[in-house]
Amino acid sequence: MNEVLIVGAGPVGLTLACELARYRISVRLIDRAPQATQTSKALVVWSRTLELMDRMGCTEAFLAAGLRARGATLRGGGQVLGGPDFTDIASPYAFGLMIPQSDTERLLAEHLRTFGIAVEREVELLAFSPAPNGVEARLSHADGRQETVETPYLIGCDGAHSAVRHGLGLPFRGSAQGDDWLLADIRLDGVEAPPGDRIAVYLHRDGPFVIFPIPNGRARVVATVGRADGRPKPDPTLAEVQALVESRAGPSIRVSDPVWLSRFRINERKVSEYGRGRVFLVGDAAHIHSPAGGQGMNTGMQDAVNLAWKLALVLRGAAAPTLLDSYSPERNAVGERVLRNAGRLTAMATLANPVAQAVRNAALRFLLGLPAVRRLMAATMSEIEIGYPASPLSVGPGAGRRWLPEDAAGSPPGAGADPRFVLYAADAERGTALAARFPGLIQPTPRDNPEPGRLHLVRPDGYVGLAAGAADWTAAEHYLKEIGTA
Repeated sequence: MNEVLIVGAGPVGLTLACELARYRISVRLIDRAPQATQTSKALVVWSRTLELMDRMGCTEAFLAAGLRARGATLRGGGQVLGGPDFTDIASPYAFGLMIPQSDTERLLAEHLRTFGIAVEREVELLAFSPAPNGVEARLSHADGRQETVETPYLIGCDGAHSAVRHGLGLPFRGSAQGDDWLLADIRLDGVEAPPGDRIAVYLHRDGPFVIFPIPNGRARVVATVGRADGRPKPDPTLAEVQALVESRAGPSIRVSDPVWLSRFRINERKVSEYGRGRVFLVGDAAHIHSPAGGQGMNTGMQDAVNLAWKLALVLRGAAAPTLLDSYSPERNAVGERVLRNAGRLTAMATLANPVAQAVRNAALRFLLGLPAVRRLMAATMSEIEIGYPASPLSVGPGAGRRWLPEDAAGSPPGAGADPRFVLYAADAERGTALAARFPGLIQPTPRDNPEPGRLHLVRPDGYVGLAAGAADWTAAEHYLKEIGTA
């Protein structure tokens, strides 16, 4: 009964399991697949996710395995239109880390094993129902054996066809985008091949064509290949990919050494609530959207981080269960924004009317010539601009914003085995006294505030919970009482 049951061992489920394990919460992670992902799938880990990995303690392993993309270049009508420079991202990780999903899962699974936890494979969730103090779940094993377990919380990280979401009966509203897409992980050579540290976007009259760099001298190409008609089609051939490259990117580029050739359609769907009772949805189980911007996996991993520290404080008895009520509104708002932005990018890239294409290209060339637009684009892609200003946990002017890593004054809030808030205040004596009254909610030693006239309580995921005046200790005490069990 003490183990949190996580269904789905992709990057999102692994992230959640790692987060709970480091907070010393017992976890069981199951997946019906016999093995981990073997293909590249999601390709980029963005700056904000890397910042959160600092708390997990596995950033260095990812940096060693990945390739640092320094920017993106958009071309259209035979001209360079411009593009964001990722070195403008206001983060210690001013790049997009290109790393195949297979490696992401491998590294997270290795990190999870340091806590003595391994993925249980070929174990499937069949059904679940409320129990007096949690959830009762029925599981099926590869040998046909069935098992009934009780868990304090059931978490669905089981993707777009989530059994947990179906069990909750939550609608997955949205639609499929109208084009067929081609995907190929290959090797590119030739004088017109783009630099190996930049994403190349070609807004061709016949449809978009994108080249993503991958470690070890490889690349992924993605392109539209006509309107979807609902009929199944065979995987593309290398010759088909070569023809697309020559047509949309450059006649001198040669493709070779394919490891994955596939077709796909883009679906944009989302639930309106991320859980009910003691059951929660995380990642693709709650939202799927266009891969434009490469934010799907990152958004899901950040869902997991958001939920993990709240579960940890509740299960430790330091916070009231009502703390979990903030998960759905916070992440629902983020999911809605990511879905909307990705959908707009896809719609812009797939314009078919020649006049509309010409207007788009002219507008992009003008806008991408503005440094402020390029910086905003990079910040949006990297997800460092995400915040929770409308959250029930955000109190005071400026609350909900990301606490800058350079202002941490020590290890990042939430690092190690400590899911508590960090108090930033000028009055260390009063801060220490406040921490002594709420030992389960805030770290015992306050830190210097980079804004001397303010008092801040920073959440374990690095966002400001409370922002108050330097002398407003009553606000801090009231905030902690609202969250805590006392």
